[in-house]
Amino acid sequence: MSAPERIPPRSGLTGPADDPAGPAAPADDSAVCELLAEGELTVRGRIREASNAVLYCSVELDGRSGTCIYKPVAGERPLWDFPDGTLAQREVAAYELSRATGWDLVPPTVLRDGPYGEGMCQLWIEADPAVELLALVEGEEPGPGWKAIGFAEVGGGGTALLVHADDPRLRRLAVLDAVMNNADRKGGHLLPTVDGKLYAIDHGVTFNAEDKLRTLLWGWSAEPLTDEALGVLRRISEDLAEGGSLAARLAELIIADELEALRDRVAALISTGRHPEPSGQWPAIPWPPV
Repeated sequence: MSAPERIPPRSGLTGPADDPAGPAAPADDSAVCELLAEGELTVRGRIREASNAVLYCSVELDGRSGTCIYKPVAGERPLWDFPDGTLAQREVAAYELSRATGWDLVPPTVLRDGPYGEGMCQLWIEADPAVELLALVEGEEPGPGWKAIGFAEVGGGGTALLVHADDPRLRRLAVLDAVMNNADRKGGHLLPTVDGKLYAIDHGVTFNAEDKLRTLLWGWSAEPLTDEALGVLRRISEDLAEGGSLAARLAELIIADELEALRDRVAALISTGRHPEPSGQWPAIPWPPV
């Protein structure tokens, strides 16, 4: 697959300042999804550090314009534990699940045809690089406002404690990741914005029927879920039942065994009332972590 060589600057995961289209700001999801699904896509560059083909695009429709990420199915690398050609659908399933929670942690995402065939198209989110959600600290305990993840090797053969912010937005995301069985929640997938919102991206390896949860957000492991989270999970459980609108939508994107496993994960979280712990059967933290 060929693509233009220019790469949009990714410092702080922000959009390129020299793009005449400019980054689109999140707005009403239905309007944004219409723009993403029906607008004319123009490839502006390629994100080279991504493991699959990730194209930075502008999109225009009826005088409206924005910027987005387009991941064509044809550019997906085969994985031993996920069916070929399904990562784009899983990205959309993650968005649909996020919308159903009411937390809106995943940017608007659609399936559509594009310059390189069918793929996922997602609104580009411009992140605020000044917001710190991860850190390496000295000592064996996190300070106030932080949660411990584990020890990491640093220069000179030493170690430091890797921590994430004790942030309610991250805590919601930890619940969402547990529900969708996210196998790759890295620090670089977290996009805090200047208006105080948090978005999360890269959900191609989700919804597997087997336990594959790998995440940096273990800080609440085994702690009781918040009342808010339990209320959301109970509502999601109803919508995932046979005949529910969320179940019907996800059935178009993931297979029956994966949908049933999703129901089981929600039921287990409601039953225990606690954040999950690492299973010990699968590496708990993705590599590289950021």
